[in-house]
Amino acid sequence: MDVIFKFLALVAIAAVTIVLLIGLRNMMKGGDANFSNKMMQLRIFLQLIAIILIVGAIYFHRSAG
Repeated sequence: MDVIFKFLALVAIAAVTIVLLIGLRNMMKGGDANFSNKMMQLRIFLQLIAIILIVGAIYFHRSAG
């Protein structure tokens, strides 16, 4: 279970990074402000998921060892 949480946490962190870069790129190019806002909202949601997965990985790592 520990390995699953670690893998999912890494995937979530990668997703946060990708969404952040997409949103920043759009803002720097002067693109649609609504799209940038949606990307930043999605980033915050993905960060929440990543934090939950990291805490789960720590919990299962401690209980297994």
